[in-house]
Amino acid sequence: MSLLNCSGLEVLDMGNNAINDTFPAWIGTLEQLQVLILKSNMFHGPISTCQTTFCFPKLRIFDLSRNKFSGSLPAKVFGNFKAMIKLDGEDTGQIKYMKAFDTSYEDSVSLVIKGQEIALERISTIMTTIDLSSNYFEGVIPKTLKDLSSLWLLNLSHNNLIGHIPMELGQLNMLEALDLSWNRLTGKIPQELTRLTFLEKLNVSQNVLFGPIPLGPQFNTFENDSYGGNLDLCGPPLSKQCRTSDPSHAPQPLESEDESYFFSGFTWESVVIGYSCGLVVGTVVWSLMFKYRKPKWFVEFFEGIYPKKMRRSMKRAQRRRT
Repeated sequence: MSLLNCSGLEVLDMGNNAINDTFPAWIGTLEQLQVLILKSNMFHGPISTCQTTFCFPKLRIFDLSRNKFSGSLPAKVFGNFKAMIKLDGEDTGQIKYMKAFDTSYEDSVSLVIKGQEIALERISTIMTTIDLSSNYFEGVIPKTLKDLSSLWLLNLSHNNLIGHIPMELGQLNMLEALDLSWNRLTGKIPQELTRLTFLEKLNVSQNVLFGPIPLGPQFNTFENDSYGGNLDLCGPPLSKQCRTSDPSHAPQPLESEDESYFFSGFTWESVVIGYSCGLVVGTVVWSLMFKYRKPKWFVEFFEGIYPKKMRRSMKRAQRRRT
């Protein structure tokens, strides 16, 4: 029996097996499918989209974690997740649970929620999660994720993602858990993420992020583990303080009291006056010297400075010349 004939299938859990295959894009044709779990297998290659117009129209839980998927994140596939988009007039406050056709039992799955693996005995119809962790996905995080405004959990950890954290993720108003750890993301943590008032779990550790950690109602509750491994991040809750670019905050050289007092009296007026007086006195002295040749007071002054031996050597030199 082919699963293609199971048109009413709502939950497909093939996790924790040894399936070695590429992504089964044909599953997207199951219009009633709400839960797809392929975790912990050996699936590989890129995520291809189905060829039909409507692909995964009712999907709420998409778990491909712990496989060998590669390539870029499937932005086109995300665009088909209509059930993860909050529609106008939708009542999200009323919690309902999925039931199989046989009402004697309810569907149950095991998911990694906020860093812990939890077995859900009942699947809430408002629970929307995407878990692509522990694969080989590369490239940037697609901005189209912002359209999944009812997304509850997003886990892209342990991949090879690069680029910045899109500020558009701040539009995921219902998000409660965001895990982007163990990638190669760069840049700053967007201030727009502080808008996520329901965010309880954040992990951006082991990336190449830098700059100050945003301040906000939810960000003030996260611990150091949320940011570990990013050596250039700074600000609370980390002990590393952010450097300020304001020159007014630059440390000023210290001056002693004597130096400050001594230099405080020097102004440009005092310098000009001193220079003028010295110039006048010097001019008078040199004019007298040239007029009277060897003034007595001048000779006596220098004879007292030069030692006797030097004077004798000078006299001997004069005798030899004569």
